[in-house]
Amino acid sequence: MLANYFPILFFLAIGAAVGIGALVTSGVLARLSGAQNPDPEKLSPYECGFEAFEDARMKFDVRYYLVAILFILFDLEIAFLFPWAIVLRDIGWFGLVAMLVFLGILVVGFVYEWKKGALEWE
Repeated sequence: MLANYFPILFFLAIGAAVGIGALVTSGVLARLSGAQNPDPEKLSPYECGFEAFEDARMKFDVRYYLVAILFILFDLEIAFLFPWAIVLRDIGWFGLVAMLVFLGILVVGFVYEWKKGALEWE
């Protein structure tokens, strides 16, 4: 009975060995190459040209996350529209009505968010 579980145990052991081996190898290479003590040039600001003025772990406004979620929602809508447009002739009226229902639900949600002021940035 336990022999049936041996391949799973073997797979888990190999996976753990690869993961631990990668961590140990990266730690050894970091010590050997001196990457743990970078020079001041590497630590200098390079994206915007000036020092950071706040901590990177500062709290964001909730509206930022709401706008991000809305972006993902409408981005996924476009991901559904392209394949639908390609096969529209094959799926006929049923596909057209199904997509209109889908778009209708999204439009109702968008209008709701708009009326609630979720897209207003003060």
